[in-house]
Amino acid sequence: MEYEAVIGLEVHAQLSTRSKIFCACSASFGSPPNENTCPVCTGMPGVLPVLNRRVVEFAVRTALATSCTVQKRSVFARKNYFYPDLPKAYQISQYELPLALAGHIDIELNGGTKRIGITRIHMEEDAGKLVHEGEFAGAQASLADLNRCSVPLMEIVSEPDIRTPEEAGAYLRRLRDILVYLEVCDGNMEEGSFRCDANVSVRPKGQEKFGTKAELKNMNSFRNVEKALEYEIRRQIERIEDGGKVVQETRLWDAAAAVTVSMRGKEEAHDYRYFPDPDLLPLMVEEAWVEELRKTIPELPGEKVARFVKAYGIPRYDAWLLASSRSLADFFEASAAVYGANPKVTANECIHWKDAVAAGRLTPETIAHAVEDRESGAISATVSKTLVELAIETGKPIRRIRDEKGLTQVSDTGALEEIAAKVLAANPKEVESYRNGKAGLLSFFVGQVMKETRGKANPRIVQEVLKKKLGV
Repeated sequence: MEYEAVIGLEVHAQLSTRSKIFCACSASFGSPPNENTCPVCTGMPGVLPVLNRRVVEFAVRTALATSCTVQKRSVFARKNYFYPDLPKAYQISQYELPLALAGHIDIELNGGTKRIGITRIHMEEDAGKLVHEGEFAGAQASLADLNRCSVPLMEIVSEPDIRTPEEAGAYLRRLRDILVYLEVCDGNMEEGSFRCDANVSVRPKGQEKFGTKAELKNMNSFRNVEKALEYEIRRQIERIEDGGKVVQETRLWDAAAAVTVSMRGKEEAHDYRYFPDPDLLPLMVEEAWVEELRKTIPELPGEKVARFVKAYGIPRYDAWLLASSRSLADFFEASAAVYGANPKVTANECIHWKDAVAAGRLTPETIAHAVEDRESGAISATVSKTLVELAIETGKPIRRIRDEKGLTQVSDTGALEEIAAKVLAANPKEVESYRNGKAGLLSFFVGQVMKETRGKANPRIVQEVLKKKLGV
């Protein structure tokens, strides 16, 4: 029997605000344990949360960028569960009335486009974390770091529209690009700023009813998400074909062993005993403010790709590589504005040097002048690479380095004809062999001319001159 997977993704994106969602503590990453805490985020008795307006703004902008409908009225709820890193024993989230509903993201895969629905976007606070180190009374000790308590999160829940691990990876990459473009999340998966849980089930192809799902956690890279889904889909199919049943549960991805392992039975909504938080009023979002925020949405990756292909004539693949980073895309356009005669080569150079661009160690003029000088024959491709490396290392303009080191390519036909004549006169046997059919000797003559010019001759012009003199 042929099976298909049904996949839904829940993304938790940490919002790039300076302070937490319900208090003024810093939301920065990497501080010493329990430094960024106060009575509010540690759940002390008698304290009251105060909603951070910036968090709402970031969530609304995300909703608009993903074609969601922003709700005029949403409600914060208490999600009750006990865990050592959750001092209140509940998490403030949104449940029945979230901030935004019914959006979508379009992904491109294998030359086609597919629309993935977004069920909802809501805001919530993060929990702390446990650090397992040392021993206490002969057992493994676990220490609570509450810095992350009340750090603002935005949960983005997809529809179960995803059918393959590759589609899941494409969706996550596109969503991350959008959040980074909006500057609402840094998208750092290693630091936990962009986290994903996956719900996956399998069913016979053509069947409408969903199978029993498992939730996958602990995936800290796009590739790990894809690998975990591949394994889990295979595991569920094998279980069914062996006559067993898939159990609804939460499973962890073990990257070292490349397997998913059972963690616990999957909780249902009623297990959390959701109810409206009595300390927070319903959130009312004015339409005028939403429209004001709509004007702040930048050109998003998909729109930028379409424009790059049309305006610059570059391949769609190159356009996506450029648009994957807003700073790289801006750098490309700035380079093309300086010298735009060959956007394809400029795009290639920007992509090749993307790490230096991200580090702020290159200027658009460096790439533009490198491309222009190669196009004009002033420098070779090899020298171009050397000059860009020196520009990164020294910070000097590329043309100043070229002139200081005398790396300008010799393209003067008259001068090269004299050198070519000298080389041919010094190698009469090779000339005779070439004229008798040994065409490969042309490379030998080119090499001799390059040697005479200390590598500065333009190879293309050298070949033309030699062929002319050899009577080809």
